Amino acid sequence: MNINKPQTIIRKFIATLWILILFFPALSYAQPQSVSFKPHVNEAPSVWHGFKRLDFTLQSNSNENIPAHIVLPNKPLPGNPWVWRARFPEWHTQADSILLSRGFHIAYINTNNRFGSPKAMVIWDAFYQYITQKFQLSPKVALEGVSRGGLFIYTWAKQNPEKINAIYAEAPVCDFKSWPAGYGNGQKSDNDWKKLKAEYGFRSNEEALEWNNQPIHHLDELAKAKIPILHMVGLNDQIVPPTENTFQLVKRYINLGGPATIVPCTKGKQTLKGHHFPIETPQLVADFIIYNTPIPKQKIAASNYHQLRKGIRNSYMKFQRQKFGRVAFLGGSITYNGGWRDSICNYLQKRFPDTQFEFIAAGIPSMGTTPAAFRLQRDVLSKGKIDLLFEEAAVNDASNGRTNTEQVGAMEGIIRHTLHVNPECDIVLMHFVDPDKMATYRSGKTPQVILNHEIVAKHYQLPSINLAKEVTDRIDAGEFTWENDFKNLHPSPFGQGIYSHSMLAFLDKAWAGFIAEDDKIQIHTLPNPIDPDSYHNGSLISIQNAKKSKGWKIVEKWKPNDKKGTRANYVNVPMLVGNAQSGILKFNFEGSAVGIAIAAGPDAGVIEYAIDNGEWQKQQLFTQWSKHLHLPWYYTLATGLSNKKHTLKLRVTNQKHSQSTGNTCRIRYFYINN
Repeated sequence: MNINKPQTIIRKFIATLWILILFFPALSYAQPQSVSFKPHVNEAPSVWHGFKRLDFTLQSNSNENIPAHIVLPNKPLPGNPWVWRARFPEWHTQADSILLSRGFHIAYINTNNRFGSPKAMVIWDAFYQYITQKFQLSPKVALEGVSRGGLFIYTWAKQNPEKINAIYAEAPVCDFKSWPAGYGNGQKSDNDWKKLKAEYGFRSNEEALEWNNQPIHHLDELAKAKIPILHMVGLNDQIVPPTENTFQLVKRYINLGGPATIVPCTKGKQTLKGHHFPIETPQLVADFIIYNTPIPKQKIAASNYHQLRKGIRNSYMKFQRQKFGRVAFLGGSITYNGGWRDSICNYLQKRFPDTQFEFIAAGIPSMGTTPAAFRLQRDVLSKGKIDLLFEEAAVNDASNGRTNTEQVGAMEGIIRHTLHVNPECDIVLMHFVDPDKMATYRSGKTPQVILNHEIVAKHYQLPSINLAKEVTDRIDAGEFTWENDFKNLHPSPFGQGIYSHSMLAFLDKAWAGFIAEDDKIQIHTLPNPIDPDSYHNGSLISIQNAKKSKGWKIVEKWKPNDKKGTRANYVNVPMLVGNAQSGILKFNFEGSAVGIAIAAGPDAGVIEYAIDNGEWQKQQLFTQWSKHLHLPWYYTLATGLSNKKHTLKLRVTNQKHSQSTGNTCRIRYFYINN
């Protein structure tokens, strides 16, 4: 047994360790520990050059109290851009003052005697996470470093190039061999050199001199990211000579393809052996940072598209006081589909947690104001007293080809009918977007259907939300795109979010303020009608009221046999069906208008009709969508009638549309305005 073998192994291990230490000095310095901050304490506002400053102490997980502060602009720019200053925050503050006046934040944390060490960088990482989250600052920052501050800003920037907008340095230390070591032409500072070695964990000058992570080293990633740098230097600086610092760094940076600028400051009094000099152009510093900081465009305020008029305070008081609310949503497919409507329901339940709500979803695809005026009683008013009604029809009224007169009269009919039943009801009109409306707005005009609906809104002093204009303007401002984000007139989830954000902002504004005990519910008095023939008392009439002749029959649970699409309430329901061989159908009614609600499918034909003993007129039942869908469609056959008893006569011709497969008429309802 060789008793010297253990000693031999130990000697070899020690020798190997010394080789590692000599050739890899990074292994010898004190490894930094992770740092996290407890919630800051002692936060206190003060004034810094006319701006609000918050001073606070951050306590690390090693119970070290680290002073920090942030100076707040009076009016922050969008995105909350900021500058992070390293060392000497009270030195040459003119550029920072300019940036604050332009909307930038200025942040600082005191790591004074850490010389940009790895331990300092751990604190900087933690501070970055803390301050960006606490103050909602931009994820990208401009760095400022004065003198030894250069050690901080370049070390952190090289570790985080994706977080940097620009770097400004003034007489920066770029190589600590120059200062504080004094191994070149720079002035040696024995005290600072001793502190630096202790901070880094260097055990000798030789170990420190081999350190290869100074600002002048490994600039590749910064250069690749094209981070712009600006240095202002004094040519006579004997403490931190630019020849050993700025000139070395900038030369290497430019050779790597990085953008760099040096400004020699030669005017004014040069002090502290040329290390202190006046900044001749602080505006240049501010402009450099501003130019290289992307500023998000200010998002357009949703309130620009809200017309509050007399508001909706009645529903607010009812929800608050009576603890019950009935809210209805009337419209087409954009109201029928989930999305913005769900957001409003959730908002109401959260805002009024003690209130019991009943929500009425009365959206039906393809339906505009004319169908809504006649189905209003069945789908909405029959459910009970409505407190708040959301009405939309701008998309379908335009695409369905309703005339201007009918658009005004039908919308007015909805309003008058609703307020006649409950004069305390609040009503909100909404104008949704589609590509045609966007094109019209971009031509400098307002879509006619929106003008028509706004005539009614203004006449009755009802609030309205012009989402068509808002979406168009936001897209044109570059906030999002139609193709990739909004996608369709039936919006994507993103588009639904745009709608709901605007509507909830409207509700917040409409219901702002305090309700006093003596505030009373207001009666919405009805002015004289815009159109005396508006559909102010529309209703649906059962097909059982028709007088059927030969060939007409009621199919109790009709459904198509051609496998084409259907819509709710238009399948497995009673349907009055006739064709070209059927006789004359008669429907006696009393009112000023009459029409038929049909299923306009692939085999829809052409009808002839007459009122009382009038002339026969033709109506094509086939629509542009009928080829693939048994579409619910409302055909108003007569308006402006005297409000007395009339007879509608109807027959199916042997004519048809070129794309139709038959001569069929399927009537779901008659409708009248009484």
